[in-house]
Amino acid sequence: MSDDLLRIEAFYDAVPRPVATAQEVGPLRLFVRDGAGWPFYARPGHPAASVRPDDVRAVLSRQQELGVPQALEWVHELTPSLTGAAEQAGLAVQRCPLLVLDVDALAGAADALAAPAGVRVAVAGPDDLDLGPAEAVASVAFGAGHGTAVGDAGPAERDAAAAEADPVRLLSTREGMRQGRQARVVARSDEGPVGVGGMQTAAGVAELVGIATLPTARRRGIAAAVTVALARHALDRGHRTVFLSAQDDDVARVYERVGFRRRATACIAEPPSPS
Repeated sequence: MSDDLLRIEAFYDAVPRPVATAQEVGPLRLFVRDGAGWPFYARPGHPAASVRPDDVRAVLSRQQELGVPQALEWVHELTPSLTGAAEQAGLAVQRCPLLVLDVDALAGAADALAAPAGVRVAVAGPDDLDLGPAEAVASVAFGAGHGTAVGDAGPAERDAAAAEADPVRLLSTREGMRQGRQARVVARSDEGPVGVGGMQTAAGVAELVGIATLPTARRRGIAAAVTVALARHALDRGHRTVFLSAQDDDVARVYERVGFRRRATACIAEPPSPS
């Protein structure tokens, strides 16, 4: 096991703990959020855990009892037994490229990946008035489907999503930013936020998350510029390991241009969608 992957595994275990309670369910560990905010997941209690299908069924049953989403996350190369156990338990397993930042590659690529004309990219503050619309960029972008293709959803859809968003969740994000556990980078044009990316930190590790561009603004280099700004911010804050998980190979190639390198496979397992 590489040091980077072990640090990432420690991060996954540490990041929920300030706002969640850990419950041990056999070889798996379920994090249950205390109060409002994004629900967490179940993970291996130890990276070398041996997991069977019955162990997966037990944690799914506990999640159902608690009324939280039935979901597991893990790194295949660290806990390969969970991959087969989740599939045998009837879950749909999504495999995502896990990429770790190569600092030297970032330095060589960053200047060539500046934001396009008319777009300003900056680290957001917790009290920024447009943080709500910025968060809604991700909601619209991911709701429009995976990938990097240009689409029809733009500022109007962003503003509609922001108006319907949970205000408690936004307050939780602002508080995480104040405490230094989270960060946001926002790309703004004359139409307001058009790109966004987040960072969450724990155990000396930073994960870049939720990097998204409004479908109408895609294929202009905005996601790459946001990723560069996030990576630089993470390094400036002293994080030794900076990583992210890509939705698919096409998205992974955007991050490889920035200086991230594939190191493993991040797995997410959930019950299959009804047909």
